[in-house]
Amino acid sequence: MLSYGHGDVIRGQDAQWRAGIAPWALKAEGERLYGRGSADNKGQHSVNLAALEAVLAARRAQGRAAGRELGFNVKLLFEMGEEVGSPGLAAIAAREKARLRADVFIASDGPRVQPMRPTVFLGSRGAINFDLVVDLRDGAHHSGNWGGLIANPGLVLAQALATVTDARGAIKVPEWRPVSSFTPAVRAACADLVVDGGEGAPAIDADWGEPGLSAAERVYAWSSFEVLAMVTGNPERPVNAIPGRAHAHCQLRYVVGVDPQDILPALRRHLDAQGFGNVRIAPYKDGFFPATRLSPDDPWVRWAVDSIDRSTGKKTAVLPNLGGSLPNDVFADILGLPTVWVPHSYAGCSQHAPNEHLLGPVAREALGLMAGLWWDLGEPDGVPVCLR
Repeated sequence: MLSYGHGDVIRGQDAQWRAGIAPWALKAEGERLYGRGSADNKGQHSVNLAALEAVLAARRAQGRAAGRELGFNVKLLFEMGEEVGSPGLAAIAAREKARLRADVFIASDGPRVQPMRPTVFLGSRGAINFDLVVDLRDGAHHSGNWGGLIANPGLVLAQALATVTDARGAIKVPEWRPVSSFTPAVRAACADLVVDGGEGAPAIDADWGEPGLSAAERVYAWSSFEVLAMVTGNPERPVNAIPGRAHAHCQLRYVVGVDPQDILPALRRHLDAQGFGNVRIAPYKDGFFPATRLSPDDPWVRWAVDSIDRSTGKKTAVLPNLGGSLPNDVFADILGLPTVWVPHSYAGCSQHAPNEHLLGPVAREALGLMAGLWWDLGEPDGVPVCLR
């Protein structure tokens, strides 16, 4: 079994944390464990290692032979660059492919679909970031003298963006719509999922996104286009002048079924067809993750879900892929492993924000279900029937 974790975190944002807690000191308040990395990701892989330690101790107490206590081999891979796109991880995996060989990949990151519902996900949405730039002229020009005579780059950019989705955010670039991978198995996996970020999470806009899809299908089985930032002129100190330039930092989250090599070329064709040849596409140097997805019907998925169901007495949620992005392509594509992720956090954990925390009840349940998973893996029949 190969597992993984990342020890790096985003910036601490110390000044923005509320009084009494800080990013660099773990502090328990009620049922919350505050600290940067408590949810993303130090707390999560610490749960897995603690559960592994408990199973190892119990097996030794049974009198298992030294070196064979667990009943399976463990390989652990940790990195310190996930938050900046995992530079070098793919190269390491390719170079050390023989040493990293395994039968299955099991790790933890990301949120559960609901705080108290055990969850597995089988890959991640891909992500590609880019800028859309309208650069019409040097400098700004008085809006009284030139208004109505020269094009406003902010308006041009806004109109161009309005062709990428409709008014409710549904994507209009055909090549970005993953129709071919929206399979019956994916639909079935999403059928009983209720997206719930827990306390403090934003309300879901029922009339936003692709029409005809459930909330779970929109975030786990479809693509979404986002404008993350947009600037024209000087927003802090606006003046009565038509700016010469506007730009928007954009992102496409996409799933298996969308060709990553054609994402930006398809956008170029779309903008040209809409008459926006003056909108430049500038690829961003960071922020690219390929999309991956193990089939929900895979034997390892059924085995893991059965183990977790028995440990918790609950019905495990199966997400075709995480809504966010992870370097899962390293494990799925380069190493060729079936990938099963078991998240121990929830969407309202303030990941990447001030006051990040891990929920005590989730962590305790996670310790139990992961101990059950490791225990079952070490049993004589601890692999899927078809693989014995």
